[in-house]
Amino acid sequence: MKVRQFQKVSVHTENALTLIELLVVIAVVAIISSLLLPTLARAKAKGHTIICANNAKQLQMAWMLYALDNDDQLAYNLGSTEILQLRKRGIQVNWANSLLNWELDPDNTNVLLNTEAALGNLVGHHERIFRCPSDRVVSAIQKQAGWFHRSRTYSMNAMVGDAGEFTTNGTNINNPSYRQFLKLSEFRSIHQIFVFIEEHPDSINDGYFVNKGKQREWTDLPASFHNGGANLSFVDGHVETRRWLVPSTRVPARPDVAGLPFHLGDDEEADFYWLMRRTSSYDHPED
Repeated sequence: MKVRQFQKVSVHTENALTLIELLVVIAVVAIISSLLLPTLARAKAKGHTIICANNAKQLQMAWMLYALDNDDQLAYNLGSTEILQLRKRGIQVNWANSLLNWELDPDNTNVLLNTEAALGNLVGHHERIFRCPSDRVVSAIQKQAGWFHRSRTYSMNAMVGDAGEFTTNGTNINNPSYRQFLKLSEFRSIHQIFVFIEEHPDSINDGYFVNKGKQREWTDLPASFHNGGANLSFVDGHVETRRWLVPSTRVPARPDVAGLPFHLGDDEEADFYWLMRRTSSYDHPED
């Protein structure tokens, strides 16, 4: 009977890492990560700003095409009451028909209320066009329900388009000394008047963005997702990222924090009047 002989194998540890060396490697990786993460975060934020600006530009182009297809008439820009009344009749003539809140209301996630609205087919029924990728703000109960975001970030300048019940004899009752633009041909300074704006998630409800120039208070508040600023599109098609100067304009993007409407102190007016100058033409500038 043959007896198998086993060769003794020696274990060489010259190339193995010691515990101390392993800890040093981990520490170096941690340091490199701490240096890279802020850069990656800034790159991601910059990417979101670019995507958001592109969304605003596509909405702007759709808004322009709508007027060209409808004998110069601008898209409807209605408030929540009229939107609901028309929706009950199966009519979705407004530029967007979603009404947002912090409850478990299906309006918050029903993308068809945007993609099947007046501008929906002009943006290819793409739901993402209506939302900034940085806007992932939901309430506690919405988060518990598994929601990651709501359906819309953008609103339209209240002085642009037929505002329905707010429009009387061609004048908007919210800003009677300001011009209400009903047709594309009525604009004179097309580079100056904004059409779409990112609205603060605590302010946004309907898509009608309004502030009353003579009251010196925010009724609807712009968003500040992008380094403390927001994207706005203008009649001539260009898009600007405006960084707000006043701390009280840059309200954190959380539910129930804006406390609207709120009055502005003498040192808090810069952002408000910058925006009002780009809202419409008016007879008596307040600034």
